[in-house]
Amino acid sequence: MIPMSLSQLGAPVGSMLAALLLASATATAQTVPSAAPGAPDPYGWLEEVHGARALAWVATENARTAGRLEADPRYETFRREALALFTARDRIPAPGFLGDRIANLWQDDTHVKGVWRITTAASYATPAPVWETLLDLDALSKAEGRNWIFKGANCLAPAETRCLVRLSNGGGDAAEIREFDIPSRSFVAGGFRFASGKQDVEWLDADTVLVARDWGPGTLTESGYPFVVKRLRRGQTEAQAVEVYRGAPTDVRASARVLRTPEGQVAQVLIERSPAFFQSEWRLMQPDGSLRLLDLPKHAELRGYVAGRMIVSINEAWAATATHAAFGAGALAAYDPADGAAALIAQPGPTQTFDTVTTTRDRVLVQLLDNVNGALDIYAPSAAGWTKTRLDLPAGLALSVRAADHGSNRAYVQSEGFLAPPALWAVDAAAGQATKIRALAPQFDASKDVVEQHFATSTDGTRIPYFLVRPKDMKADGTTPVQMFGYGGFLISETPSYRPELGKLWLERGGAYVLTNIRGGGEFGPAWHDAALREHRQRAFDDFAAVAKDLIATGVTSPKHLGIYGRSNGGVLTSVSITQHPELFNAAVIESPLIDMLRYNHLSAGASWMAEYGNPDVPEDRAFIARYSAYTRLQPGKAYPEPYITTNTEDDRVHPGHPRKFAAALQGLGDPYLYYENTFGGHANDADPELNARRWARHYVYLTQKLMDPPAR
Repeated sequence: MIPMSLSQLGAPVGSMLAALLLASATATAQTVPSAAPGAPDPYGWLEEVHGARALAWVATENARTAGRLEADPRYETFRREALALFTARDRIPAPGFLGDRIANLWQDDTHVKGVWRITTAASYATPAPVWETLLDLDALSKAEGRNWIFKGANCLAPAETRCLVRLSNGGGDAAEIREFDIPSRSFVAGGFRFASGKQDVEWLDADTVLVARDWGPGTLTESGYPFVVKRLRRGQTEAQAVEVYRGAPTDVRASARVLRTPEGQVAQVLIERSPAFFQSEWRLMQPDGSLRLLDLPKHAELRGYVAGRMIVSINEAWAATATHAAFGAGALAAYDPADGAAALIAQPGPTQTFDTVTTTRDRVLVQLLDNVNGALDIYAPSAAGWTKTRLDLPAGLALSVRAADHGSNRAYVQSEGFLAPPALWAVDAAAGQATKIRALAPQFDASKDVVEQHFATSTDGTRIPYFLVRPKDMKADGTTPVQMFGYGGFLISETPSYRPELGKLWLERGGAYVLTNIRGGGEFGPAWHDAALREHRQRAFDDFAAVAKDLIATGVTSPKHLGIYGRSNGGVLTSVSITQHPELFNAAVIESPLIDMLRYNHLSAGASWMAEYGNPDVPEDRAFIARYSAYTRLQPGKAYPEPYITTNTEDDRVHPGHPRKFAAALQGLGDPYLYYENTFGGHANDADPELNARRWARHYVYLTQKLMDPPAR
C-alpha cells in the first residue's frame, strides 16, 4: 500500500485544533528564544515528538506547505518523474556478498518496501540476473501490521546460512533483530531475537552471540546507545546473559567485534569502547575471558583484518615506540594485536586522503582522494612491506567499493560522476584487475551541461574547492539558478555523485548545482576536519559563504537565484548561513537538521556529537556555540530568506524538535517559512520510493519557485 502524504492524514487534526494553534502563535508573537543559560524555551513543547499539541502544529504546517508546494502544477510532474527514477527496473542492483552468492535489497513500484534476494555471482554478471527471494518486506509488513524497513543482515561465516536480520519499524535507527535461516527462507523458531532498540549483535559461534543493547535501567549512555556487552547462548533468556564488558554512561557506546580468518574461524575478539565520537579504545579478549587494552591511538579506526593484522586508519599523529615507527595523521597501518607491532601501509600526501578503506582475503582496497578526485589502490602484504597496484578505472570520477569478500579477493567497485551514470566493475584484487559488468543508462539529458572544479578563498585565506555543474551555454550575467550543497562535518568527504532526481528535476530545466568541499569534512584528511572542530566551527560557515560570494562575483549567479541545501549536520550549516548571511541567498532547504545547538546534546543522540561541536553545558563551550546557533540568533525585523524546513517524525538520530522549533520561532517573528514533516523513514528519509518521490518533488517545486521564477526581493 502506498502511504498517503502526512498533510492528507493530518489535516483533520489540524482543523480541530486550529484555535489552539492560533492562540499559541499569538501568545508567542515576536518571541525570540534566548541563549541565556536556564532561560525558558518558548517553543520547548515542540520537543515532545508525539505530543498532541506538537502533532497538531505539525499537521497544520503540513497542510499549509502542501497547499503551496503540492498545489503547484509542477509538483505532480516532478513526483512522477522522481518515482519513475526510484522504481526503474533497469537500475544497478547493489551487490553484497553472502557466502559465494550475491545478495541485494531491491525496491520498485511492486516491492515498495523491498525484497531481500540472492543470486549467483555468474548470474549477477549477466544483463538479467535470476534472483531468489529470501524475505519480502512488503508481505512481512502486511502480515504483521508494521512498517518494516530493512536495515541489513549480519551472517555467520563461513557458511553464512544463518543471519541476524535488522528490521526498523518506520525507518529509525532503532531496529529489531531476528535470526533468519537462509535455506528455509524463514525466521528461526525460538532463535535469537531482540526487541527494537539501538543495539549491536555479533556472532561468536553458531550458538553464541555478543550483544550490546538496553539491558534495563542504567545500561544506555547519555547518547542513547548501549555501553554494556554481554554473551548470550542459544536457549538462554536475556536475564541469563553473562556480562563481558561495561563502559560508562558518559561514553558514546560500546560494542563487540569478532575478527575472523578468511575461512571463517574466530581469530580475535575485540571490545570497542567509544568515550567520544572520534575516539575508540580497543580491548582484546584473552582465552580466560579477561580483556587487554591495546596501545592504539584513540583516534584510530578499524577497517578490516588481513594476514593476522588489524588494518587501521590512524587519524592523529602517533609517536614512535619500541614496536613501531612514528605515523602521521591520515596514515594507514597494519597492527598486530598480539605484540603491538605496527607497519606502515601508506601515508597520504598533502592534497590527499584515504577516504574509505576495505579489505578482502589478503588485500587492502583504498579509495584515494587527491584534490577531491578519485582513484582506487590495492595494497598487498609482502616480505618487503606493502606493495601498491592502482586499478585501471576511469579518471575524474568518484570511485567506491560497493562490496568486498573477506573469504576471497573478489570485490565490486562503482564509478560515477555528476553527469556520468554509475558503472559497476567486478574486481579481482589479487590480480589487480577490474572488469565492467554493468552500466546504468543515462537517467537524464546531460548533453547540455559541463562540470568544473573551482576554488574560493575563505576569510582566513584558505582555498576552498567546489564543483560547479552548469549549462554549457551559461551566461555570466548572474541569472543562473544555482542549488548549492554543503555538509562540512564528521570527517565525511563530499564527492561527485550521479543523482538522477537532481539531473531530471533541476539540471534539465536549466539549473546549476554546486558541491562545496568546506572544512569540517574529510576531503583533505584529518587536518581538514579538525580545522572546523568545536571553537573553530565558524570556519566551515565562512568557507560556505566564500563559495557563495565567489559564485556571485564570477557572474555564475546572484543572491536572487542562489539557494542552498543541507541535511543533518548540513542543517547546522544552512540555518547558520541564512542567519549570518541572509543577503546571499533566496532559498534554503533545511532537512533533518540540527539547529538548536545550545540544547542539541539533550535531544536524541545529540550527546554523542560533543566531540564535534563542544558541550553547551560547559560555559566556555556554550560561549562559542552561542555565537552561531541559529535558533537563538534570530533577530526581529531582519529580512531572512524564506526557508523550506523539513524532517521526519520518526527520526531518532536528529530530534525533530530542532526544525520544529526553528520554524515556530520564525512564525513567532512573523517571518516567512515553509515546514513539512514526514511520518516515517527515519533519519535517511528515503526508505519508501513513493515517499521519497514526494519529498524530492516538494524540494524542487520550492527551489523552482524561489530561484527560477523568484519574486523581486
